[in-house]
Amino acid sequence: MSNIIEIKPVHTIDQVHGMQLLYQMMRIRRFEEKSAEMYTKTRIRGFLHLYIGEEAVAVGVMQALVADDNILSTYREHGHALARGIDAPVIMAEMYGKMQGCCRGRGGSMHLFDAGKKFYGGNAIVAGHLPIAVGMALASKKQNKQNITCCFFGDGAVAEGAFHESMNLAALWSVPLLMVCENNLYAMGTAIRYSHAVQELEKKGAAYGIGSVAVNGMDVLEVERAAREAVERIHTTGRPFFLVCNTYRFRAHSMFDAELYRDKSEVEEWKKKDPIQALQKQLLNEQLVTDEDVQRLSHEIEQEVQAAVDFAEAGTWEPVEELSRFVYSDQRKPA
Repeated sequence: MSNIIEIKPVHTIDQVHGMQLLYQMMRIRRFEEKSAEMYTKTRIRGFLHLYIGEEAVAVGVMQALVADDNILSTYREHGHALARGIDAPVIMAEMYGKMQGCCRGRGGSMHLFDAGKKFYGGNAIVAGHLPIAVGMALASKKQNKQNITCCFFGDGAVAEGAFHESMNLAALWSVPLLMVCENNLYAMGTAIRYSHAVQELEKKGAAYGIGSVAVNGMDVLEVERAAREAVERIHTTGRPFFLVCNTYRFRAHSMFDAELYRDKSEVEEWKKKDPIQALQKQLLNEQLVTDEDVQRLSHEIEQEVQAAVDFAEAGTWEPVEELSRFVYSDQRKPA
């Protein structure tokens, strides 16, 4: 029996849920655009990896998760953090390097972390968090908890040995783990056709006896349905599941990326599949929202994102005297 599952497309949605999904995706998009703006003004320093174009994955998957579930992510994690419920001002302050950030400004863009939300990074090493996710899922199993662990990663991580080791152990130990691959077709600047002999990434999960499915990652409804079915399957079987969301990033890999590895025409073609525009069009066609509703939502999000910037701008720097705080285990605990 094949372990590759078929997910039927979703064509219906109610007004309340549709507006919630639209709000979350538009909020992530505007937050990212503002982050890029603040980066060019040198208010945000270091590395910055934008999530623009991939919003449907984070928003869709988060609909299937509950507050007790663990979440691990890559360094392109702003969208995941926002969709998980970490406050936008706190995230922006962290990116500014201010003490009011979720990691007191020590993590920055690539290392968002909030134990209260069970959001365990923001991890900078490609595939480095996959074994951690397996361990967290194993801990939940041994403690007889009912939660699952969800791990987001890109197609670049699938080429790493840690991916295969993690899939193997997850299957051997039958852990409650949802592995979500955000396949945006480019591992940094390397097209997937140059790095994967088998480009249908879901087949790699099936090779380990893990239930797997590939979905249109530009369709938030399809992602949500697949994630809900995957989570239900995990709870029923106690086994891991591999969800591949085929998506695309509209911006460069990072703010330092000259983006010479793909044609502008390709990017423009993918922008026609914009997940925000697709959902907005569906809601308008089904007369669930009006143009005025969308404009009002956009205005509210603009105010919310600007408030996050204002909060970060007003934040404070960590005192130099506390430079060694948290470095050694015998240091005093945070207030």
